[in-house]
Amino acid sequence: MKTIKDLDITGKTVFIRCDFNVPKDEDGNITDDRRIRGALQSIRYCLDRDCKVILASHYERPEPGVYIEKYSLKTVVTRLRTLLKIADNITLAKDVIGENTKAKAAALEAGEVLVLENLRYEAGETSNDIELAKELASMVDIYINDAFGACHRAHASIDAMARLFDANHRAAGFLLAKEVNFFDKTLADPIRPFVAVVGGSKVSGKLEALRQLLDKVDKVIIGGGMAFTFLKAQGYEIGNSLVEDELLDEARTIMIKARKKGVKFYLPVDIIVAPEFSDTVPSKYVSSQEIPDNWMGLDIGPASSRLFRTVLNDAQTIIWNGPMGVYEMDKYAKGSLKMSHNIADANATTIVGGGDTADVALRAGDVEEMTFVSTGGGASLNLLEGKTLPGIEALKA
Repeated sequence: MKTIKDLDITGKTVFIRCDFNVPKDEDGNITDDRRIRGALQSIRYCLDRDCKVILASHYERPEPGVYIEKYSLKTVVTRLRTLLKIADNITLAKDVIGENTKAKAAALEAGEVLVLENLRYEAGETSNDIELAKELASMVDIYINDAFGACHRAHASIDAMARLFDANHRAAGFLLAKEVNFFDKTLADPIRPFVAVVGGSKVSGKLEALRQLLDKVDKVIIGGGMAFTFLKAQGYEIGNSLVEDELLDEARTIMIKARKKGVKFYLPVDIIVAPEFSDTVPSKYVSSQEIPDNWMGLDIGPASSRLFRTVLNDAQTIIWNGPMGVYEMDKYAKGSLKMSHNIADANATTIVGGGDTADVALRAGDVEEMTFVSTGGGASLNLLEGKTLPGIEALKA
C-alpha cells in the first residue's frame, strides 16, 4: 500500500477522503475534533506542494437527496479554517457533484481547498455506485484515502473511486497509514505481557475479535454489558442485566479456549446495580454472584477496578476496546473512567480503539497519556477481527 509520500503530487488536483464524522453537542458545536486534526498532516503536505485540494467526508446518516443543515459540513469547514489558518482559501461546495461544485473544482488554484458537502447526501455513496465514483474522480488527478474510520465500509468514495486510479495516482494518507501500521505491528509482534481489555454492550459485536485476540494475548479483561453473558454462562444469576442468551454456549467456548491456551480471563467481581436503566433511581454495589432479581448491572464496581488495575500492573502492551459500563450517565461512568486512568498509568504501549472507547479516554483526560488513540471504532475492531478493510484493499488492488 503506497502512501502519499510515494506519489508525485506537486501542482496536481488532489482528492482526500477524510473522516469528518465528528461528535457535536445539542447546539451543533463540535465536541471532539481529533478526526479533523488527524487529517491536517495530509492536507498540509498537499498545500506545501502547490496542490489544489478537494476534501470529502460523510457525516452521520442523512436521507439521500434531502438537504438538512444539521448534516452539513459547515461547522467542519469553520474548524478547518481555524486549524489550517488559511480561512480565505477554504470553500464549502453546495453539494457533492453538482455543476456549481464541478465549476468550483475546475477553478481551484494552487493552495486552495474545496470541501464537498456531506457525501451521504448522494444515494450512490453508501451503495458503492460506480457512476458517483466516476463523477468524483473526474474532478481530480490524485486519490488519497485518509479516512481510517470509514475504511470498513465499501462505499463509493472509499472503494469504487479508489479503483479508478492506478497505483501511481492513489495512496493512503498519513493518518490511514499510521493507523494500519500501528495495529499491524502491535498484533504481529507485541511486547509481552499483552493484555486485551474488551467492553461494550454486546458479546455479538466483539465475538470474532475475542476469538482472534485469544491467539495473541496473555490476559483478557471483560467489562461492560457483555460481561453478563459470560457471568450467566458460568451459572450466576444476573437479574435483569443485559444478556445474549443465544450466545451462552459461545461464551463458554471462549472461556474454555482461553483456559486451554493459558490465557488468563478476568470478569468483574462486583457490579453497580439499579432497578432500572436510569440515573435517578437508587443504586448499590453487589458481588457479581449476588445480583438481585429485577435489578440490572450498569457498571463495574470498585473491587473490579482494583482487580483490573492489578492485572495491568505488569502489562507491556494493552489494547482497549469498549467501555466498562453505561459511561454516558455520570452515575455509571466511574468504572470506565478508572479503567482509562489505569491504562494511561500503565508502563506499557497503550492502544485505544476509536468510537466510545476514545470518548471515554477523552472524558477521563487521558488521551495525551495513551500511546495511540484510533480514530475508527468499527474499523479498528475489524482489524482486531483479522478482517480485510475495503478501503485498504482498494488501495492495494
